[in-house]
Amino acid sequence: MDMASSTHTLSGDFDLTMDELRVVARYVVRHAEDVLSVFEEAVPDDPRPRAAIEAAWAFVNGARRTNVQRLTSLDAHRAARSAPSEAARLAARSAGDAASAAYLHPIARASQVGHILRAPASVARIGEMRAGDDRRTGDALLERSRQRATPLLVDVLRRYPPAPGGSSRVAQLMSALDRSLRQAPDTSPENPGPGHGDPRRGERRS
Repeated sequence: MDMASSTHTLSGDFDLTMDELRVVARYVVRHAEDVLSVFEEAVPDDPRPRAAIEAAWAFVNGARRTNVQRLTSLDAHRAARSAPSEAARLAARSAGDAASAAYLHPIARASQVGHILRAPASVARIGEMRAGDDRRTGDALLERSRQRATPLLVDVLRRYPPAPGGSSRVAQLMSALDRSLRQAPDTSPENPGPGHGDPRRGERRS
């Protein structure tokens, strides 16, 4: 790991370290990776969301954040706009969110919560749609996302105001997850440090 990048601290309304950003990016990219196949099944010749996920993992694994994360995020969001279905759109957008997590801003605005929790909410929504709009599936996936959150991830989340409400189902799921995480005790089955906690990855490269 590049130690200069690892120890650099961003200051604004509060502080964020590179290691904290890596914890956020890891949380988001794991969710985005869960549904990447949804996009790729719909648009098999578009590599943009996968490239964003690869860029996110590079940052999680210790690389400096660069324009690679910015550009692949923008490309993935462009792919989302042209996706042929809501599920594919949400999957591509989640990949874009994973890459852009490296640039989460330390400013106390509720809109920033979307960069942390929109991908998990989108995964839950995709699950609902694939289960015939069964909201119990969404609730179960939100619970999995809650369990995936490390104490450090929750600590970062609590520095921001609560997620804004909204009429869309993704916004509702995001608000529900936000409330659950803020109320949760500071325990987690996973080690919060980057590069730990998932024995399948050292971290991940495909």
